[in-house]
Parts: sequence; structure tokens; C-alpha cells
Amino acid sequence: MQKLVRSLIQKNSSKIILVVLDGLGGLPVNGKTELETAATPSMDSLARTSACGLHIPVAPGITPGSGPGHLSLFGYDPLEFQIGRGILEALGLGLEIRKTDVAVRCNYATIKDGLIIDRRAGRIPTDQSRKLTERLQKEITRIDDAEITFAPGLEHRFAVIMRFPEELAKDAAHIPDTDPQQEGKAPLNPQPLSKNAEKVAAAAGKVIALVHAILKNEDRANFALMRGFSGMPDIPTFEQAYGLNALAIATYPMYRGLATLVGMHAPALEGSVEDEIAFLKAQYDKHDFFFLHVKKVDSYGEDGNFAEKAKRIEEFDALLPGILELNPDVLAITGDHSTPALIKGHSWHPVPMLLKSPYVLGGLCSSFSERECFRGEFGIFPTIQLMPFMLANALRLKKFGA
Repeated sequence: MQKLVRSLIQKNSSKIILVVLDGLGGLPVNGKTELETAATPSMDSLARTSACGLHIPVAPGITPGSGPGHLSLFGYDPLEFQIGRGILEALGLGLEIRKTDVAVRCNYATIKDGLIIDRRAGRIPTDQSRKLTERLQKEITRIDDAEITFAPGLEHRFAVIMRFPEELAKDAAHIPDTDPQQEGKAPLNPQPLSKNAEKVAAAAGKVIALVHAILKNEDRANFALMRGFSGMPDIPTFEQAYGLNALAIATYPMYRGLATLVGMHAPALEGSVEDEIAFLKAQYDKHDFFFLHVKKVDSYGEDGNFAEKAKRIEEFDALLPGILELNPDVLAITGDHSTPALIKGHSWHPVPMLLKSPYVLGGLCSSFSERECFRGEFGIFPTIQLMPFMLANALRLKKFGA
């Protein structure tokens, strides 16, 4: 698909905005999903004149991580480009990544008597996390022949880079997460899935042991769970693939990392969704594609907090008129995956989306929700088709064939 689209690209002055409400899709509680429960007059009005549908990030029945979900939104086949969260987190934190590196995304966690009692250490404040990470960096700089770099992220998250003296084999980072994804279980040991991964797994195990030895007296953040072992992939840039000068507006490092990976400009940002929209307006004349990420919808879904997830959707809806003031040629609003509060995690359910442009049928949906989007003109489609839809509606694709 991407190769075909690349051959048809034509440039113009159109503007495209992609808003990603992370984890948007949900499931009913007392008969309604979070999106159906939320008061969303702006998105409901938009849905009535937009093309709506549901998209599947990876494949039917497959639960996507945030990385595959976003890559699909950006038009990259997540089965072809399998990229670990470690690289995304590290790039988002502004770290340099080399071919000799393995990056890992880590959570501070709480363990007691060898069992995990909190996988996210109570979502400790970012300032506390930063101090702990700086402490680790002072005490751990090398494991065997690998240089070790720690970088603080937001809340309980941080990244680790293991830099080896030689370029690594492609499967050197083939190591499953050490996070069992459930409280009450013991953390997993880094297990290599290939001979080439044995050296990296051994180094990772030593890092985990040292981190616990240093932090064992902390009340909450006394352990590290490692996720998304990954090396630097080869991937075409957004400019190469679509001829777009793209800007990423995201406050969480991993999503800036995703954007950086595909060549978007992704400056470090802090603040609220309102601040993100203000930044969009300030940068609007400088780019032609804008990816605006809203995180907290997903966070409350993962916490199983139905009411707060619905509230975050409402908060974005109240701010949406500020985006509409820009009158973009194409506006798409969707999520990277579903995160039903009922499940307390990502799920395999199709994700609602709307696409506003002058060139859609519209008039099929009365509001913006999972059930209404099922009635829309896009039906249920693979997520990787969203980029061609946006490009076509921006009149950026030439006719195929004679």
C-alpha cells in the first residue's frame, strides 16, 4: 500500500490534522461506552457531516500496543515494521540511538516478598522519578562491555540504553518483556529468544538486579520492569513516503519517539491539551501535516476508571472548536486502539474515527460513538488505509493508471 501511495503523491498547500485520543474505543458499562456516555456536542456535530467508520490497527482479534497502533495510523504496516517501545521511548526523550544500541522502556514498580504489588509504582510524580533515575545513572554506568544510559520519562516511566562495542545482529533484541502485566505475580527474567540475544539478556538481567539493590528501601519505586527491547530499525520517513512536512504535538516521550522515528519534527512539550492546541496554532503556517496526541483518555481506561475516561473525552470536545477555527482541509479524529475501562487495558475492538473534508458523503451518523461509526461510509477497515484516505481528501494523490 505505502509503495503505491508513494508513486501517486502530488504536493499542494493543503493542511491535514490527525488528532489521536489515545485508547479512545470502549465497551458498554450500564449500556453505554465511555464515548457514548461523554457529552460531546462538538464531535457529534462534526460526525453528522463527516465520513465515519471503525478501523482495525493490526488484524481482527489482535490487541495492539501503542507502537503498532500509531504506526498503522501513520500508514506503516505494523507487521512489516515491528518496532519495540524501547526505541520509541528513547527517541522521544531525545537520546541518540546507534546501531550498536538496545533500548528498553522501563516502569518503576513496587515489589514485596518477590511479587509485584504495583506495576507503575503508584504513578509516582515525574520529579521523584527523575531523581531516582539520576541516582541510578550515577551508580550504574557500565555492565560488562556495555555502556548504560538512563533517561527519565514522565511519571513512573524511564528508558535504558545498553550500548555495546560492536554492531548487533538483527535479532539481538529479541527478548520478551519482564513485566507479567499483572499484580501478584513475580517479575520475569530477561529470556533471549535467539542465540544472538543472549548477551543483551544477560546485561539486562544485571541492570535489573542492580536497580533493585539500589532502590530496595524505597517505599514504592523499588524495582524496574523492562518492556519493548529494541534496536534501531530501517524505516522510510514521512517525507519520503508522503511528501509531507509533519509536526508532532505530544507531551509523552514515547509518542514523540514514534513521530521522530518516521521523520516528523517532534519538539519536547509539556502542558495540557489546551497548551497543545495553542502550539498547533502557533506552528500552523510552518507545516502541512499535524499529529496531535491526547494521552489521558488511555490512562484512565487502563486504570479501569470509566467516569474519568469519559470526562477526558468531554474535556477534549470542549476544546475542539479551537482546532476547527483553523479550518484544515482534512481533519481526522480517532484513537490508536481501544482501551475499555471494563478491561483495564488495550483491547482488540475496532476504533471509532471521523474524517472531515469537503469531499465526503457524510450524513450517515447522528453522533460520534462506536455504534454510530459502524453506520458510517468507511465501515470497518484496516487502520493503514487511513493515511491514503486523508491524502486523497487533501487532493494529494494523483489518478492511478490511464
